[in-house]
Amino acid sequence: MKFSINRQAFVKALNDVARAISSRTTIPILTNIKLVLGEDELVLTGSNADISIESRIPASDTNAKLVIDTPGGITLPATFFINIVKHLPADDLQIELDGMRALITSGSASFNINGQDIHNYPQLPEMEDAQSLKVSAAQLIELIAQTKISASTQESRPILTGIHLQLAGQSVKAVTTDSHRLSQRIVTLTGTDDQVNANVIIPAKSFNELQPLLEGKDRVEIKLSANQAVFDLGNTVFYSRLLEGNYPETDRLIPTESTTEMTIDAGVLLAAIDRASLLSHESRNNVVQLVLSEGKAELSGTSQEVGQVKEELPAKTVVGEDLDISFNPDYVRDALRVLHGKTVELKFTTNLRPFIVIPEGETDNRQLQLITPVRTF
Repeated sequence: MKFSINRQAFVKALNDVARAISSRTTIPILTNIKLVLGEDELVLTGSNADISIESRIPASDTNAKLVIDTPGGITLPATFFINIVKHLPADDLQIELDGMRALITSGSASFNINGQDIHNYPQLPEMEDAQSLKVSAAQLIELIAQTKISASTQESRPILTGIHLQLAGQSVKAVTTDSHRLSQRIVTLTGTDDQVNANVIIPAKSFNELQPLLEGKDRVEIKLSANQAVFDLGNTVFYSRLLEGNYPETDRLIPTESTTEMTIDAGVLLAAIDRASLLSHESRNNVVQLVLSEGKAELSGTSQEVGQVKEELPAKTVVGEDLDISFNPDYVRDALRVLHGKTVELKFTTNLRPFIVIPEGETDNRQLQLITPVRTF
């Protein structure tokens, strides 16, 4: 294998596939990055067994300036190799193999590093009997951002670490819950005639790595099989395993009526919660209190060690029964952030039942955050 390439273009592709590489793996070769040079393209692959990312650099890409001399392939230690390429002195670099050693040269610098045979590297999954649809990358980014916040990080219930996607025709429903809060987003796909019916659970960790790759893209093709999801972004292809099992029935958790409601600007409430959190984070239980009474709203936070903060909220409306409720401020803050500064409605039933945060005027739960209050007595 022998080729030369523009260093910046190479670094971008390396950074993309590096998202899938972990230093903590039971398969040692997966700490390597795989390079395969064909007659007309260079293919880079990174994997951690749960996700795999493949990036293609075609010789026709004028920015990459890929010049292919001799096809071939090797796997190289990812962290070490990427750091070398980032620190090379010239705009271009050349890589040439001598057996299982790679000679990397750029300007006056040269490195020799040991690699391993590509045949020892696991093959990417075969997508058999896959359903396929093309979606807007912007819609997919929104779907991920508004739901991943409620995915569990506890491996004791693996199924809750995923985002549950239900696809029916051109409708996609995404739900996450960690049993303390729940996020739901329903979108109707735009710019596509694809009709897919599927019910899958994709690890939220996978979406964390996929989301940056979607930035600036127009369309993405999604392929779903029995145990894999593939996102084709053109020259970059992202593979993720699916979680096995049945996701909990979440519709029954969403209240259908309310006894107390508050309408307020999301940014105003977010800022007030930030201030209350300054004290609640110093307390062992990290709780703030919201009191709704006689058309007014008051937020407070207390720390026995530090003191107390109280603030009257400039709510647009407060209607219904009086209410005194406590909650984890971080959960509400996350919910408000993904609603992008809109005016929001908070709907309550009792001080011990979950309440919902929705954009003002939302009637069919297409965009919903649910939070379980904290008992303080």
